[in-house]
Amino acid sequence: MKDIVSVDHLRVEFATDGGPVVGVEDVSFTIAPGETLCVVGESGSGKSVTSLSLMRLVEFGGGTITAGRLNFERADGTMLDVAAAPAQVMGAVRGHEIGMIFQEPMTALNPVFTIERQLTDGLILHKGLTQEAASARALELLQSVRIPEPERRLKQYPHELSGGMRQRVVIAMAMACDPKLLIADEPTTALDVTIQAEILALINRLKRENGMAVLFITHDMAVVAQMADRVVVMYRGRIVETGTVNQIFENPKEDYTKALLAAVPKLGEMKGKPAPEKMRLIGDEAARAAAAPVKARVPEVLLQVKNLTTRFPVKGGILRRTVAQVHAVEDVSFTLNVGETLALVGESGCGKSSCGRSILRLIEPTSGEVWIGGRDIGALNRADLRRARADMQMVFQDPFASLNPYRRLKDQVAEPIQNFGLATGAALEALVLQLFDRVRLPRDFMNRYPHELSGGQRQRVAIARALAVNPKLIVADEAVSALDVSVQAQVLNLMMELQEDLGLSYLFISHDMAVVERVAHHVGVMYLGRIVEIGPRSAVFDSPRHPYTQSLLSAVPIADPRQRRFAEDLAFKPITSPIFPLGHQPAPSTYTEVTPGHFVLSL
Repeated sequence: MKDIVSVDHLRVEFATDGGPVVGVEDVSFTIAPGETLCVVGESGSGKSVTSLSLMRLVEFGGGTITAGRLNFERADGTMLDVAAAPAQVMGAVRGHEIGMIFQEPMTALNPVFTIERQLTDGLILHKGLTQEAASARALELLQSVRIPEPERRLKQYPHELSGGMRQRVVIAMAMACDPKLLIADEPTTALDVTIQAEILALINRLKRENGMAVLFITHDMAVVAQMADRVVVMYRGRIVETGTVNQIFENPKEDYTKALLAAVPKLGEMKGKPAPEKMRLIGDEAARAAAAPVKARVPEVLLQVKNLTTRFPVKGGILRRTVAQVHAVEDVSFTLNVGETLALVGESGCGKSSCGRSILRLIEPTSGEVWIGGRDIGALNRADLRRARADMQMVFQDPFASLNPYRRLKDQVAEPIQNFGLATGAALEALVLQLFDRVRLPRDFMNRYPHELSGGQRQRVAIARALAVNPKLIVADEAVSALDVSVQAQVLNLMMELQEDLGLSYLFISHDMAVVERVAHHVGVMYLGRIVEIGPRSAVFDSPRHPYTQSLLSAVPIADPRQRRFAEDLAFKPITSPIFPLGHQPAPSTYTEVTPGHFVLSL
C-alpha cells in the first residue's frame, strides 16, 4: 500500500533575537494506512515541531520550513506537498483530512464559544451537514470519548470543564470528520488511566475500521508500548533511532534510547519500601542502581482540612436561575505534615483540582475548615489572605494558560518576588537566575516568551514561579503531567530536594500512578468528590481495599508491547453524575480504619 505520509529531510528554523535556531533537522519517516507511528524523546527534542509542520501550523509559531518535502495522500488519491501547498488548500485539509489533538486543551479551545459550536463548526464547513445533523453528530462524539452528561456539556464553555474533560473535547473535535491522518500530540497527558485506556482503544478502533494513519507524539513509554507499530526516537531535533515497537523496547541500539527506557517509572517498583525515593535520571547509573530514599521527618501538621465541601451552581431556564448543584468536593478531611507529600489521585472530574483550589481559596468552598500552620484560611479577610499566599502557592495543570503570553519569562518569575517585596535590583536578578538554574532552564530563556518554549519547558517556568516566594505548601495540580520522563525526573527530584532542605509540603494532584507511588508519603483516592481511600502510600498501593482503587491500579498501562491490555472494542462504563437537585444533602463520609492510618470509605 502507498504511504499516506512521507516526510523527507525536513528542516525547520525559528527566528530569534540571537539569530536563527534549528528546531528539527534532516527528519525523515513514512506512515502507512492503518499504522501508528509513535515519536518519543525529551522535551524540546522537536516532536511537536515535526507534527506542527505536517499541519503547516509551525509558521504561526514563528517557524519556517526551510528544507524537505512533506507528502500527504489526500482523500481523492492525489499527493500534496504540505510544505509548498497554498494557504487555501491547507484550510480545506486541516481538520478534515488531517485531524490534530493538541497538547494543551485550554489553548486549543476557544473560550468564548460553547463546546457544541466548536464541535459543529468543522462538521458544517467540511462535511456540509445541517446544524441539526451536526449537533447530533457532536453528541455522538462526546459520548464516544466518555464525557458524562454530554447533552449538558454541549451547552457549556471550556472553562466550565475539568482539564481531562477539555482534553476529551479536543480529541472529539480531531476525530469529528474521520480524518485520513490523525496527529496526536501528547493526547493523554491530562487523562486518568481508565479514560486514557478507553481513548487509546477508541483511536485503535478508528484506525482499524477506517485505515486511518496515526502520528502519535508522547513521552509516556507505557502508552508507546500499548499503541505503536513503529517508533521514532528524537533527540535535539534529529532522529537517533527508528524501528518496530518490539525492536525499540527489547533491543534498543542507541545509548539514548536505552537511557530513556530505563528512566521510566514503573508501577510496583516501590513495593515494600516505606519512604519515597528520588526518580532515576537519564544516564545516571548510580541513581539507577540505588536511588536514595528521602529522609523521614518528625511529624508536625501543616495543613488540616475538615469536612471541606465545594458545590457549583447549575443555571437553567430563561432567567438563568440555579436549578441544581455540582457536588465537586464532598465532605473531604485529611491532614498533611510538614515536609511530606500527600497525593490526590482519581479520574478526571472527580474533584481533585477543585479540592486543591478550595484549600487555597482560589474558589470559595461551600463549607468546611482549612488550617495552614495553625491559621484558619477560611476566616481571613482579603488583605490577610493576600499576605498568607506567600505561604501557599500553586502550580497549575496548563502552563500556557497560567503564563502571560505578553511578558518575558524572567519578568513572570520575578513578579511574585516583587509583589511580596522580597528583593529588588541586583538581588532580584540573582534570585531569578538561581530559580532558572534550579529548574534546569538555560539562562538565555529568560528573555523569551511562553510561546517560544515547549510544553515541558513552560511547566518548569511555572514551577520556578511557584518556588519564588519560598512557600510552606505547594499545591501541584498535574505539575509534571506535561513533562517527558527525563525532565519529569529532574523536576520531581528538585521538588524532593527542596522538600528535604526547606521542609516544603506538597499536595500532589496527579493521575500518574507510577509517579505517585515514587514520590508520595500518603495517598488519597478521590471518586465523585469524596475520598474513598486514604493512607500511607505503601498501604494504598500494596493493599488497596476499595473497589475503585483496585480498578484504578489495574488500568495502569504496562511499558511492555507484549502485554497490551486493550479490549478489541470499547465497553463504555457509565459515569455517575455529580449533579444533584437543590436541597439534596448526601450522607456524611464514614470510614473504616483497616490498618493503622489506612482508611476506607464505608460502602
